[in-house]
Amino acid sequence: MTSAQTSMNADDWQQQANRYLLQGNYTQAANLYEQAIEVEPELKSHYWHLGLMLLLQGQEAEAHMTWMLGMAEGEPEQVEQWTTELVHILQAEAERQEALKDYQLAWAIRQHIKEIAPTNINNLLYCIALSIQLGTFSGEYLTDLGIIELLQAEELTFDFNLLRLALEMILDSAPEHSAVCTFTEACLCYAPKPKVIIDIVVDACLHIAHSRRDATLAARFIELCLHQEPNNTELLYHLAVFYQDSHQYLKGIDTAKHYYEVAESLVTKIVANHILIRALISASGYWEEYKERLLQQESLLVSLAEENPTNLDSGSNNCLVNSSFFFPYLRDEPHINRLIQNQISRLYQNNFEIYAKDVIEKCRYSSLHKPTKVTTKKVLNIGYISHFLRIHSVGWLARWIFQHHDRENFQIYAYLINYSATDDFTRRWFINNTYRTYRFEMLGEEVVERIREDEVDILIDLDSLTFPSMCEVLSVKPAPIQATWLGWDASGLPSIDYYIADPYVLPDSAQDYYTEKIVRLPNTYVAVDGFEVGVPNLRRDRLNIPSDAVIYLVTQNAYKRHLDNVRLQMRIIKEVPNSYLLIKGLGDRESSRTFFEQVAEEVGVSCDRLRFLPRTPSEEVHRANLNIADVVLDTYPYNGATTTLETLWMGVPLVTRVGQQFSARNSYAFMMNVGVTEGIAWTDEEYVEWGVRLGKDPALRQQINWKLQQSRQTSPLWNAKQFTREMEKAYQQMWQRYVEAAKE
Repeated sequence: MTSAQTSMNADDWQQQANRYLLQGNYTQAANLYEQAIEVEPELKSHYWHLGLMLLLQGQEAEAHMTWMLGMAEGEPEQVEQWTTELVHILQAEAERQEALKDYQLAWAIRQHIKEIAPTNINNLLYCIALSIQLGTFSGEYLTDLGIIELLQAEELTFDFNLLRLALEMILDSAPEHSAVCTFTEACLCYAPKPKVIIDIVVDACLHIAHSRRDATLAARFIELCLHQEPNNTELLYHLAVFYQDSHQYLKGIDTAKHYYEVAESLVTKIVANHILIRALISASGYWEEYKERLLQQESLLVSLAEENPTNLDSGSNNCLVNSSFFFPYLRDEPHINRLIQNQISRLYQNNFEIYAKDVIEKCRYSSLHKPTKVTTKKVLNIGYISHFLRIHSVGWLARWIFQHHDRENFQIYAYLINYSATDDFTRRWFINNTYRTYRFEMLGEEVVERIREDEVDILIDLDSLTFPSMCEVLSVKPAPIQATWLGWDASGLPSIDYYIADPYVLPDSAQDYYTEKIVRLPNTYVAVDGFEVGVPNLRRDRLNIPSDAVIYLVTQNAYKRHLDNVRLQMRIIKEVPNSYLLIKGLGDRESSRTFFEQVAEEVGVSCDRLRFLPRTPSEEVHRANLNIADVVLDTYPYNGATTTLETLWMGVPLVTRVGQQFSARNSYAFMMNVGVTEGIAWTDEEYVEWGVRLGKDPALRQQINWKLQQSRQTSPLWNAKQFTREMEKAYQQMWQRYVEAAKE
């Protein structure tokens, strides 16, 4: 140092060096530290700071040499102490650079900390986070760091919050690498509170299963958690669902049974039994056990309704609300099915209003809308909320109303509840056709706040009980009017005002067992302008079916395969010579085949007349493949909906059995709207008769095909613009009723 600098107080020049550092003038700061070493060569911190300044200038080799020079000839105890001091200085600068968002420089500093102190696990965790920020992280990096071995082999002291953060980021960015599974397992074993890590993994698995569409990987991570807590009912719930969604049906059944065995409370048993029913029906071929479990579910739900608990938490309540979901798949008894569903939905809302009191008081519409305001309303704000406004049946059907809405009299909002980022389909049909669209990864208070702030007048629920968590938004009732359209069936929630139907899909007596007021549109409750059709990938010769054979097709998944209905289908095959049955739809391959073949043998149909089709690569190819069929056989008591529309659009004759419940009348409603009554059966015997007649009468099939082709020009089912006007008129009538009620 110069004489003037020598006379400076040590604190003064240190402050000057620090100012240079903060200004980014690393060269000047380095000069000061070089001069300090000349004056005080025994003060090791000068070496540490000088090396840091060189590192910040990109002179990594020189920095390393400077640090080694400072440690030269030190005793082991001294070197250990000096190393701690150096790491402390580098750590502070890395944190400063992170605050400045210079992640590349922070990462470089932490790499040197790793070289100096390779077992400093806090630094390794920071390295992971920074590599993810920089987009350079991979599973191999976990292996290279050696952090997994450290967690597995040593008792270490480190910041557990850093471990949590690193695990969250890893599971979000690259969960598919095998090293990530190993790291997660190590975290679970090492964590002082495994539940904290389990919660992180469960949240990540929901993203993996829904956003990445990889339920197999999600199941793998849940399996790791179960090693720690084998009887954790939340884990068993998710694992059973992930197994089913990844088509690991037998594992899904076994896990659901274990879940039921360890369930203790009545509510937990109901939820567990529901998941087991889902597993059995998803697999197909477990008819008797499925039927037995469903009857048991009815008994459990009746007991719950009598008990009428008011202390349910959010998790239990959401799992409970759709626990009667599968009753319409077993029986066409809407008086009983709806009664049970309405009771459970009322129970759900009663509990919700207790634990969500604050949210309700803040967001329920009644505190915001005054009678003086509603009477002057001109443009109606219509909000659509759904988990499925994407490539999904709801998306395929709902897109047309978004396209045709009258923008002068209706302002359209869409609330997408979806883990997945928006794709071209969603942007084209929904985002581009709304006044405002919002996407929320999960349901929460921010959703109802947004609806409230948008001053939505009528909120349309498109999902019903197919997405149970949606009931939380609907139970708050952030809009003055709420209605259900599409989805499954009415939810029965007391907060829902209307259920949208038509003259056919519900019988005249239906209002007796619906809590919602039924709004019947004049023709049909849904309409489309058509479907995109691809190139077929099915051929008769590749299926080993003669060119002159009669082909029947069943396109419904395992949920809709009812033993009695399959028997009727086999009777049709038996009575029509040279006929074959093609079976398409999800389900366990082996148990599905066994199920159909056993029924065929029982009825007297040779199993070589059955063909089991693989999944198609897209909906467009599926529609094109429909033309291989001479006749499509519908399911009962749960009909097709989107699949029926696709069948009619492609001009293929359909045989459907009509019942009393909504799910047993979809195909009937659509066929009435296209003017085709041939194939509509009101009894089991009529179902068989129509199936046989259509199979044996090619002229009749041609006549129906011609009617269906002509209907594209005349039917309200294929006129989405007209349908939209009818929906808008219904909205205006709903609003007028609300206005009149507000005046009273």
